[in-house]
Amino acid sequence: MMQTPVSRQFATFALIGVGGLFVDMAALAVALHLLALDPYGGRVFSYLMAATFTWYMNRQFTFTGVSRRGAIRQWARFLAANAVGAVVNYGVYVLVLNTGPWVMGVIGLWPAVLTALLPYAGVAAGSISGLVFNFILSKRLVFRKS
Repeated sequence: MMQTPVSRQFATFALIGVGGLFVDMAALAVALHLLALDPYGGRVFSYLMAATFTWYMNRQFTFTGVSRRGAIRQWARFLAANAVGAVVNYGVYVLVLNTGPWVMGVIGLWPAVLTALLPYAGVAAGSISGLVFNFILSKRLVFRKS
């Protein structure tokens, strides 16, 4: 079987990451509005939903040709390998939540409607922050060929 070029794998990984971003934001909305979680607990919930989605999609489309056995173990390795990226992701999210109003206020662009959108901006910024790191760890530790 021919190996998929890394550039194509990265592009697929990034595209799936965009899908994961939408899953993350939708899950955050569920957590905030239906489960009545605060923005921090809601973010943990939404991250786990998005990570599970991206693991499954990357397993199916990005890293083809790897073993399909041990799905639960592979999912756990995916979460573990991406744990540092998750910490960076969450840290950027918290940074956006805590500094966004101040930064936007300083430049005079803080209408009240943006307050409701701030958690979603934090999700996007956090997701972008871990993309390359998570790709490398996923490729080398989670979806490596046996």
